[in-house]
Amino acid sequence: MAYAAATSGHLPQAAPAPPGVLALQRAMVWLVGASGAIVFIEPSPYEVMTLTAAAIFVATGLRLRLLFMPLILLLISLNAGYSIAAVPLLDDSIIASWIATSWYMAFTVIFFAMVVAEDTAARLDMLRRGLVTGAVIAALAAVAGYLNVVPGGYDLLTLYGRARGTFKDPNVLGAFLILPSLFVLQSVVTAPLGKAFRATIAFGIMALAILLAFSRAAWGGLILTSAFMLALMVMTSASGKERSRIVTMTLVAVLLAVALIAVLMSFDSVADMFRQRASFDQSYDEGRFGRFGRHILGADMALDLPFGIGPLQFHHYFPEDTHNSYLNAFMSGGWLSGVCYPALVFLTVMTGFRHVFVRVPWQRAYLAIFAAFLGTVGESFIIDTDHWRHFFMMLGTMWGMFAAAQPYRMKAGEPPTRPAEAC
Repeated sequence: MAYAAATSGHLPQAAPAPPGVLALQRAMVWLVGASGAIVFIEPSPYEVMTLTAAAIFVATGLRLRLLFMPLILLLISLNAGYSIAAVPLLDDSIIASWIATSWYMAFTVIFFAMVVAEDTAARLDMLRRGLVTGAVIAALAAVAGYLNVVPGGYDLLTLYGRARGTFKDPNVLGAFLILPSLFVLQSVVTAPLGKAFRATIAFGIMALAILLAFSRAAWGGLILTSAFMLALMVMTSASGKERSRIVTMTLVAVLLAVALIAVLMSFDSVADMFRQRASFDQSYDEGRFGRFGRHILGADMALDLPFGIGPLQFHHYFPEDTHNSYLNAFMSGGWLSGVCYPALVFLTVMTGFRHVFVRVPWQRAYLAIFAAFLGTVGESFIIDTDHWRHFFMMLGTMWGMFAAAQPYRMKAGEPPTRPAEAC
């Protein structure tokens, strides 16, 4: 009985927090979401706000769920592998910092899981609002930098002719903007006219920034995750009228996007960079030591190295880094990390699919986060996402929603998700 209560979330019930505490907790969630868009300095505002929020939540009430045990064990094992492989290299401050960052990212996963598991609808809404606010700021900075409308902005806000905004890397900017773009896209296709119009402007700004980041993964990610999310929204809509509205507004959004791209392609500088980045015959992708050649050679090498080669060592053996998070787990942390990382991703994705059709008050937010998470999981095959802050935020948020959904699963006659079953 006690086990079922712990997994379902029914008992023990936490005492309701005073209104002032609830408001403070929700405000901190908003600040963490908004600060995630400013990461061109280290420690970034995101680190400061996450640690501050963690201290406040611990002081005002935070619970660890039994459902999180597989997540915690996999994160500990993953980072234990990294740490063991890094022992001979810890005299290098960069390696030591990498290990510390990995453990910190694992901490943020558990933090977000525990936060989202309580007061779920309100906290998800504040996280959504914060992410959208931060994303609009980052996107405006990226567009302004690319257009060189701010003195000195081009050098600060672009890299190699690509918009990067408040990020160090254009690829990470594009990847970060996908989840906020999905959030505002939901408002575009479902909200009343006034809110839908404002959301359309926000979506246009973010989409423009993603385009000017000239990240092929972000372009494909936005298209595929948007299509996947909208399809799920249609399948989970409660009425035919709502489904028709989503389909109609989606078609309108596609037409507007095509028109925007057509206008941008009329500028030679944009068109030239677009053609260059859209090409599939990039020199760093091809050949025996190209991106995909390194994947094959690295995978063969990993089979003979149970303890890996240690973090940030791959480029000593090959011309560039792995550009594959799953291979990087094997190379940086040996077989232990190499097994635990894909297991963590696979477990989260499979559990995520099981919760798609669970009727919860935050279902719409869940669909956006799940779609964006899946997009990043796919992108991890061609780029190193191991320390992307927003990836670990989504990972923790997913698990928090899993825990919060258990009473709704039981109400619908489904068995709760148990830690043993999750493994």
